[in-house]
Amino acid sequence: MKLHVLFLSLFMLYACGEPIRYGKSGDDNSHLREVNQQYLDSLETIQKMKEDSLNNKIDSTMLQNDLVDVQTLNPLIYVELKYASTDNFMKMKLYERLNRAFLQNEVAIRLAKAQLELSLIDSSLHLLIYDAVRPVSVQWKMWRALDTMPSHERGKYVSNPVNKSLHNLGAAVDLTICNSKGIPLDMGAGFDDFRKIAYPSMEAHFLSIGELTKQQVENRKLLRNVMRSQGFRNLQTEWWHFNACSRVDALTKYKVLESEL
Repeated sequence: MKLHVLFLSLFMLYACGEPIRYGKSGDDNSHLREVNQQYLDSLETIQKMKEDSLNNKIDSTMLQNDLVDVQTLNPLIYVELKYASTDNFMKMKLYERLNRAFLQNEVAIRLAKAQLELSLIDSSLHLLIYDAVRPVSVQWKMWRALDTMPSHERGKYVSNPVNKSLHNLGAAVDLTICNSKGIPLDMGAGFDDFRKIAYPSMEAHFLSIGELTKQQVENRKLLRNVMRSQGFRNLQTEWWHFNACSRVDALTKYKVLESEL
């Protein structure tokens, strides 16, 4: 209702939908500037109300699935959801509404403790989340994008949506480590890099042939050690992916997130 009142007021003030442009009269300009500022403030209010409304809808959906915003438990954790932008292997925005990292409550608590562990090692470092809970609707888009691969190969990078992913259950997280400026540590391969150089299981090989440096491997080990301290398990084909539990356990304990809202 508040939005409707604001929109009606703006329409009555500005039929053309633009701020008033000033004339030459100094006396008139003072009043016009005041009205113009009111107009701009109203636009900001409307935008804020839209954002709050969307966030409330997302919060409601997540709450129904027992999911929590990770940063409410530990604000030292940074978030940069790759699928909420075009900076991902599909080169397209997959999340239309999801803009925060949500996980199952007990999983989020463990991740918050992992950040505490990292802070004890180096207070300037932060966990940086690339993906957390992921709707099944988005999982299907990712699965189909890799349709040139055989199913058994696709499964190394994206879980078959039919079987549900730990991401769909809020029990898996993709992340790295960054400094206080949000700059990620060098891991020798980027997020969603499908090459074998991204495999934790093949680090020794790539180190021996000089394609990974000791520092890059040490950075990966730091991430693994911090996550393992809270019981997370690293996927052997993705240095960034960590599971909180098995899929069997997750399916018995958690709800599947089918869509963003």
